[in-house]
Amino acid sequence: MNLTNSLLIKLRPNFITTPFLLHSNFFSTNRSMLHKITNLNHALNLFDEMSQRRPLPSVVLFNQLLTSVTKMKHFSTSLHLFNQMCSLGVPLDKYSISIAIKCCCQLYRTNDGFALLGCCFRRAIAPNVFIFNALLDGLVLEDRILEAEMLFKKLIKQKLCEPNVVTYSTMIKGLCKFGNNVTALALLRLMEQKNCQPSIVTYSTIIDSLSKDKLIDDAFKLFKEMVFEKGILPNVVTYTSLIRGLCNIGRWDEASKLLKEMEDENISPNVKTFTALVDAFCKEGKVEEAEAVINIMVERGMAPDLVTYSSLIDGYCLRGEMIKAQNVFDSLMLKGLVSNVVTYNSIINGYCKNQNIEKAMKMFHEMTEKGLKPNVVTYSTMIQGFFQVGRCVDAHKLLDEMHAQGQIPDQCTYGIVLEGLCNNRQVEEALSLFHLMGDSKLNSDIVVYNILIDGAGKCGKVDIARVLFQGLIDKGLQPNVRTYNVMISGFCREGQLGEAKLLFLKMEESGCPPDDVTYRVLLQGHLKNRHYDDVEMLLQEMDDRGYSLDASTLSLFIDHIAAGLLDRSMLKLLSKLVPKELLDDPRLCDWE
Repeated sequence: MNLTNSLLIKLRPNFITTPFLLHSNFFSTNRSMLHKITNLNHALNLFDEMSQRRPLPSVVLFNQLLTSVTKMKHFSTSLHLFNQMCSLGVPLDKYSISIAIKCCCQLYRTNDGFALLGCCFRRAIAPNVFIFNALLDGLVLEDRILEAEMLFKKLIKQKLCEPNVVTYSTMIKGLCKFGNNVTALALLRLMEQKNCQPSIVTYSTIIDSLSKDKLIDDAFKLFKEMVFEKGILPNVVTYTSLIRGLCNIGRWDEASKLLKEMEDENISPNVKTFTALVDAFCKEGKVEEAEAVINIMVERGMAPDLVTYSSLIDGYCLRGEMIKAQNVFDSLMLKGLVSNVVTYNSIINGYCKNQNIEKAMKMFHEMTEKGLKPNVVTYSTMIQGFFQVGRCVDAHKLLDEMHAQGQIPDQCTYGIVLEGLCNNRQVEEALSLFHLMGDSKLNSDIVVYNILIDGAGKCGKVDIARVLFQGLIDKGLQPNVRTYNVMISGFCREGQLGEAKLLFLKMEESGCPPDDVTYRVLLQGHLKNRHYDDVEMLLQEMDDRGYSLDASTLSLFIDHIAAGLLDRSMLKLLSKLVPKELLDDPRLCDWE
């Protein structure tokens, strides 16, 4: 229970002065007043009046009061009142216990919810579907998805209750939370088989998950099924998910059409819809467009929320415009918004990316002074920032502090530490950490191997890189194009072009075709080692695959042609591979 609620309970008066409570027939003629509770203090006064009456009002009235408090999301207070009911000897029923279980679960105290379920059995009260739905939701909220699946299967197998649309939708929400779209869709089909009609919430949950995973065409397929086959009309949540999904993959025109369609259907975009647009624009670096969206929100009388402004801060940070990012951050308080951990993480990340570690540290200390607890993302960002400016000792200290504060480093943190050590030429220490982790799940990610192979190659330890490459294959991991690229780069750096070529040829055989980076790495290796035999062939292959040269590779070619090491006849082939943005290079003016 928070401090405000606790004070309200402790400080409310011993006698009630609200006029309508003085009527002796209040509960017999004005029961509807319970449904008109507008604030917590009002509810607590009513509870006082009810608890002082003899005989006590029926459990139904107490349940109505609990429901009102729970709907106001005062879950801790609801539990306190439930305990008071127990002390008063109010005969609890399944509805009372159902409300208490829901409150426990919403407070991330699902284990307490299961303890109350035990009370049901001891009191010979048969739990209903609402109780099981609350427990399922609690497990999903706490990311205990495997336990949620076990409970769901138990409900069906042992026929503890008949799952309803909320049961299925809750389970689908949990599956989508972990990106398990295939099983979520299978559960949707099971609902239909069991004659349980999916709701707009069921469909919108899966559509949102598919959209977030960039499976936008699958999301639209389900959207059409929902509208044209099931006759379920989309709501603002459905449209927002699809618009966000389209924006995130750069299909702006379709997003614009969908926004228009949404308004044509008299469904007004809400704060989340506009925030999705702001976020998508900012991720593309289109901060001006994001600001225009915020202006439209304000014109429509909508107040952008903390998520909206956090996205805008991210957008400025991405462009390195830290003064503007800080100005937005500083203006939050004037707008009546209180910065949270996510907002601080955004601004800290911006300063770290711009290598202004002192400012990042200032914001880090400021958030702790304001009572905010840095999370794994905060620590990981700061550790990365220290490594980027070569302050490895400070990075280690912060990693120790992270452990001390009970924040467990995740896969991302592990990768940051390994990459930070490698980039600071501390490959041996990175390898020691890698070996210390042994068969840990952390070492089962191809990204970890890519970091170490790249680090070893850059430090001239190509033999170690080779061992790591073979080790990941022995472990059953599949090298991706990045793995091949860093390994080929290591060989080229050491002048081992034969090994680089063999690995290059193996890529296609292994079902991992080379990308444009692979060709650029190989070409730079050949040019730097003055080995020109395969250069024309590689360029021709690039042209056939529709790849282009980057600035650094093109610059090398120009230098070698200028020095007479390559024939000018190659210029014709090179011209096909030059992207438009590089055609303005002044050194290209005499190509004709």
